[in-house]
Amino acid sequence: MRKYIYQYDSWPKFTWDTATLAQALSDCRLLQGRVLGRLDALGFSLRESTTVAALTNEIVTSSEIEGERLDAEKVRSSIAQRLGVKTAGLSASGKGGPASAHDVEGVVELMLDATRNFAQPLTAQRLFGWHAALFPTGYSGLRSIVVAGWREGEMQVVSGPIGKESVHYEAPPPELIPAEMNRFLEWFNGDARIDPLLKAGLAHFWFVIIYPFDDGNGRLARALTEMLLARSDGSADRYYSMSAAMLAQRKGYYASLNSAQFSSGDVTEWLLWFVSCLSQALHTSMMALNAVENRAEFWSRHAGVELNLRQQKVIGLLLEDFAGKLTTSKWARLTKVSHDTALRDIKDLIAQGILEQEPGGGRNTSFRLK
Repeated sequence: MRKYIYQYDSWPKFTWDTATLAQALSDCRLLQGRVLGRLDALGFSLRESTTVAALTNEIVTSSEIEGERLDAEKVRSSIAQRLGVKTAGLSASGKGGPASAHDVEGVVELMLDATRNFAQPLTAQRLFGWHAALFPTGYSGLRSIVVAGWREGEMQVVSGPIGKESVHYEAPPPELIPAEMNRFLEWFNGDARIDPLLKAGLAHFWFVIIYPFDDGNGRLARALTEMLLARSDGSADRYYSMSAAMLAQRKGYYASLNSAQFSSGDVTEWLLWFVSCLSQALHTSMMALNAVENRAEFWSRHAGVELNLRQQKVIGLLLEDFAGKLTTSKWARLTKVSHDTALRDIKDLIAQGILEQEPGGGRNTSFRLK
């Protein structure tokens, strides 16, 4: 019978092949430095809006991984309010969905504490507070759970029909959790001689192996990851979403996690996946920063132009990921006005050198930013 990593006498002594990780880690570090440099070059207000957008994306996608859909606008508004950032002109990332304001406030509190107060020690009480913020009613769905305390029952990850379940993972028994978490917290807060990016990857893996809570372990592990990445950056400003990259690479996540959980301590494959995923998050961030700079340059160039609210809205959409072609009928639907009003808005922007007609014409005449 295969043994889990925590069942070996060497637990929790992790090992990895430095040579295998060297190039991926070096490339990731280089990209991290480039993105941080770009972020520092932004003005204060743009850094603020980038942070709000990144945190919104992180919170929404972290919940989405667990099958919970949060309203991105509510998340964005809550973050902006707590950080004292004006919400005008900000855009939310991620998918919207049903969620109570209380649920949103709790998860926002958790993530802001992890990232804004990254230098503070991680304690059991702090984790309990985060857990209570995730489950303010004491229920996970219809199931009553232990909140703000270590789990008291056995835990298995299973799939398949009742009676024919396949066990994918069985966590350490509940009586071992207090000692396991004490050891984890001592390491987490310690000054271990390990690359900060690798420490973030190890912390995520170690935490999900212990699986200390009845529910919410994945979201808490990702919050711990963000906390250590903020320490690595030396900044509370967030500019990428690790959860968004994990969501996009879920198959690789579970495959590398499954491989490492049965090893005798070698976590090379897991760390290689983690660093690769982080690099992807940084690449996405670089593209987002390009878009931020392009939007800032556009509004600066047209600062003296008077635009009505409809024109501001559509231009804002065009500066984002606008789907399809901009036609007069689409303008009318987006702004809820008549076809004639939409055409006047468009002609005004053409006259001011902001829009231009795309090649072609007729009934499918479309327009684009000049």
